[in-house]
Amino acid sequence: MSAETPVNAESSSEARRTNRDRQSSAFSPTGADRRQPRSALAALLLPSTTDLVFVLFLVLLVSGPMPLRLLGDAGIGWHLRTGQQILTTHRIPRVDPFSSTMQGRPWYAWEWLYDVMVGTLELRMELNGAVLFTALVIAAVFAATFRLMLRRGTNLVIALLLVLVAASASMIHFLARPHVLSWLFTVTWFCILDRTETDGRTQRLFWLPVLMVLWVNLHGGFLVAFVLLGIYLLSAIVDSYFLRRDSEGAVGVRDHAGKRVHRLAVVTAVTAAATFANPYGYKLHVHIYEYLSNRFLMDHIDEFRSPNFHGIAEKCFAILLLIAMMALATRLRKVRLSEGLLVLFAAYAGLYASRNIPVSSLLLALVAGLLLSESIAGAAGRAGLESSLKRLLMRLESFSSRMRTMEFSLKGHLWPVLAVAACFAIGLHHGRVGSHVVMDAHFDATRFPVAAADFLEQSGIHDPVFAPDSWGGYLIYRLYPEFRVVVDDRHDLYGEQFLRNYLKAVHLEPGWDAFLNDHHVNCVLMPKHSALANMLVESAEWKQVYSDDVAAVFARRRQP
Repeated sequence: MSAETPVNAESSSEARRTNRDRQSSAFSPTGADRRQPRSALAALLLPSTTDLVFVLFLVLLVSGPMPLRLLGDAGIGWHLRTGQQILTTHRIPRVDPFSSTMQGRPWYAWEWLYDVMVGTLELRMELNGAVLFTALVIAAVFAATFRLMLRRGTNLVIALLLVLVAASASMIHFLARPHVLSWLFTVTWFCILDRTETDGRTQRLFWLPVLMVLWVNLHGGFLVAFVLLGIYLLSAIVDSYFLRRDSEGAVGVRDHAGKRVHRLAVVTAVTAAATFANPYGYKLHVHIYEYLSNRFLMDHIDEFRSPNFHGIAEKCFAILLLIAMMALATRLRKVRLSEGLLVLFAAYAGLYASRNIPVSSLLLALVAGLLLSESIAGAAGRAGLESSLKRLLMRLESFSSRMRTMEFSLKGHLWPVLAVAACFAIGLHHGRVGSHVVMDAHFDATRFPVAAADFLEQSGIHDPVFAPDSWGGYLIYRLYPEFRVVVDDRHDLYGEQFLRNYLKAVHLEPGWDAFLNDHHVNCVLMPKHSALANMLVESAEWKQVYSDDVAAVFARRRQP
């Protein structure tokens, strides 16, 4: 219910009727939707639109050029090696094992559960395993989002279009990293909270603490859960306040609203307690707070910076944001407070940091889809609308209704199961179908120092390697434990002062060589045309021992 709803019995009753109408279309298929298919076999064998969405995403992400994109972030390298170290030692690391500069210092491997899963898959399927896992999660995210939009009452055509726009916006972070699991948890969290608000069944809320035990050990994005809980708790409190002022004929509804407030408050407290079910206890919370509140790190880590709207993904997010704002404007009097707050949160989060764009896009699509569908349905029945446009809108509504009937009658989901089984079978056979390679996940040799790593393996050099932080994860994957890195992209481990000095060395600021000397760096691996590489080529203290089109390796002539 909107906070701007006039407070009187008539308006409150109308608002309750609106909510009942919306929840009947939201989570209960229409009478047409409940009709049984002509053939039980057809219901099992025919794919639904949701099935097709899932299979399409899965196939596109595990084949062709997409695996290179998913492996476009070297950080997956240290995730894989961390998981495999846990499997070997049966212990979750508490100190850094990978770098020469932080070795033995406290390290919070807060995504350890993800590391174990992808590390296991890599042992069985090499990098195909990490790519397949990521593809499965991304496909599940957008298929679930599409299905949820239909359940809420979104026009099928609109749902499909918005999911495609949201996916295009999210491609900026289509990477084999644990953040994709936070996308899935966000959609699940929204589903549970939104269904509870519309149908009043609060028992399902107690799944949230259980899910939080998983989320807190998979990715630091679990903080989004408390934003969503806060939004729905505030909405419930506001609803309860206005219903309490409507004393006539609102006793049952008032009791329901009060019960929802109580249950949400209890679940929020229990969910908060569940976040301590991690290997580091309360220290993880302190560490995350210190990391996210460090302005230097937030200003210098690319993914925490505001988006650059010259990119295609960022433009798609902007389009989705505009659609959501227009949908809110057209249904302003019937928008629930929770929906309005979700749009505001998604807009702020996406504009604040580019890493938030996928989660923001999913929330915007989920909220805007239903509002936009209601606007179109209302326009189709409005008198005075131009006849050809009215016929077009009515045909769109009719087509969507027929497709939804088919969608909810096809419950076999056989094709997604077969697609997943086929992908795993291919992965276990080294990506081959017969003599043909159909899955070939590997790091892009034009972006990462693949050949230089080959050289280091055979060079006899065993000193720690100083390379850009963006290459550190790849070097850990390729060279650990024979080599250790000086720095990688675990910025929360290295801290502000270390990274300040690192950037000074990379950018050749005054005193740049002090960093190399202080950390006893005798081997440097840099992009071939970087400023530091050009400087070392001219330095009498360093000798270039390897070079290709991507990287150059330097060894110190006289060790300090």
